[in-house]
Amino acid sequence: MGESITEGTIINWLINEGDSFDEGDIILEVATDKVDNEVPAPASGTLIKTMFQAKDVVPVGEVLAILEVSKEVKTKTDKVVSSSAVENKGEKKKSKSIVTSSAVEMPQSKSFSVNNTNTFFSPLIIKIAKEHHISFEELARIPATGNEGRLRKSDVFSYIEDGRPFKFAQAVTQDPTAYRIPQLNFDKGKGKVIEMDRMRQMIADHMVYSKHTSPHVTAYVEADLTNMVNWRNTNKVAFEKKYGERLTFTPLFVEAVAKAVKDYPNINASVDGNNIIVKEDINIGMATALPSGNLIVPVVKNADTKDLKQLAANVNELANKARENKLSGDDIKGSTFTISNVGTFGSVMGTPIINQPEVAILALGIIKKRPEVLSTEKGDEIAIRSMMYLSLSFDHRVVDGFLGGSFVRRVADYFEQFDVDRKI
Repeated sequence: MGESITEGTIINWLINEGDSFDEGDIILEVATDKVDNEVPAPASGTLIKTMFQAKDVVPVGEVLAILEVSKEVKTKTDKVVSSSAVENKGEKKKSKSIVTSSAVEMPQSKSFSVNNTNTFFSPLIIKIAKEHHISFEELARIPATGNEGRLRKSDVFSYIEDGRPFKFAQAVTQDPTAYRIPQLNFDKGKGKVIEMDRMRQMIADHMVYSKHTSPHVTAYVEADLTNMVNWRNTNKVAFEKKYGERLTFTPLFVEAVAKAVKDYPNINASVDGNNIIVKEDINIGMATALPSGNLIVPVVKNADTKDLKQLAANVNELANKARENKLSGDDIKGSTFTISNVGTFGSVMGTPIINQPEVAILALGIIKKRPEVLSTEKGDEIAIRSMMYLSLSFDHRVVDGFLGGSFVRRVADYFEQFDVDRKI
């Protein structure tokens, strides 16, 4: 499902217990992040038992089902998942096997310490905490057994089973200026109640997590896109006739952003504890609205190595897949920097939320004609220009104002310095 995936939600079982299936038949559908994945049968056989039900959230490594299969199948790590059929006096014997991936045994200790200083909480942990009315301060006191001291779902449930010993614990330092989350009962009003779908819940969790994790700062610049607009309007028909691809503004934006990222590589990073990982690849995510109104981020891989023809083809393919709900897990994986074209909705500018675990995101406003003062050989003159506001939200833990401001200014410079004599 992807190296960064830690859990998935079972959408539906397509094979019932006791039913037989052929190799390649879809056994179940699993949702990870924002993409639905079909899980094919590794071999022909029979479904003996399902270990989870639809809508269950299952961590990577858990057993999903027990299958009885008729031929040998191996996982990516070459571990035998099912036994091969064995000839025995003219009969074939089938052996049961467990469909799973490697798992880590959980520690049995349930001793608790008030000195825990965990600060990383996944969206799932936050969701569980909200359901049980557990504050962030109380979460920080729960002993964590995950990688690098991160809190796992099992840690929280073990803590709840032990009676939540730190439920009423006071803060270690009684700082009168410290912020405390107020327990307020808001009047939410009356009206039509619409339940969030699964994707909207994931988006909500990711947005809250991003704001909780990264101190957001936004820098703004404006750019004169007149040359780019005129060149695109002049060449879009010829471009499509020559290459068979529509020429929108998006590949031009991606091209300029990739150039700026190469100039300022520290903007192409993520945070891992006290370490900053500066990515080698430049993969540009494009925030895209689905027909349902939800948001997804398909990724243009290695954008800095592609010419305009390749970028246009890549962007058009991803946009079409998004409209048809056909994006695969690989299509939305591996983004290192994200752009959000809020101008397509008529917005003048935006203050985007960082797409974790990245450290910055660029919002592009509407291209709008305005009278501008230009300095010419004859002096100052007023002319009609195609202008755009750019806004960069960045993680102030690792990106300071100089880097953030310089980067967004460099993107604007590439927009403004577009070569009007460029050949297609």
